[in-house]
Amino acid sequence: MAKYDERFKLKVVRSYLSNRGGLQTVGRSFGLDQSTVRRWVASYRAHGLAGLKRKGASYDAAFKLSVLQRMWRDELSTRQAAALFDIRCAAHISKWQHQYHVGGLDALTARRGRPKKMITEPPKPTEPLADEAQTLAQLRKENEYLRAENAYLKKLDALIQQKQADARKKRKS
Repeated sequence: MAKYDERFKLKVVRSYLSNRGGLQTVGRSFGLDQSTVRRWVASYRAHGLAGLKRKGASYDAAFKLSVLQRMWRDELSTRQAAALFDIRCAAHISKWQHQYHVGGLDALTARRGRPKKMITEPPKPTEPLADEAQTLAQLRKENEYLRAENAYLKKLDALIQQKQADARKKRKS
């Protein structure tokens, strides 16, 4: 349930619009913060009574991107963009902006809840194409060569260490 109903919001907005005081005065008289009054007034001016109604909406990636682009193009604040696009919470726009900067357009797609279909069997491996098969064979051959080279170098290192240890023993005795 919403904290404030539409009638109360409308009463606050009308009180402000009838010049009974500024944002702070009206907010104090109703026990609200001035930013709340400012947001309700802006939403009412832009969308009328519908701007004060509770709205449970989910937005697709294209809409989110259009809001962000308009905000950047017209140099709007998040509050101004929220009022313009009838988004009840300006913090959503800030979150979208952060998501877009971090992950691009893909980050704006909604990924809530469980996936629609669970995968029950592992995906079947696809056969490599002719070029990929040749490349795979080359990589295997190179890998085998590198393993042999690595084993050779380890053996050489072990022999050098053995000679150094023998030389130390001779000096001590």
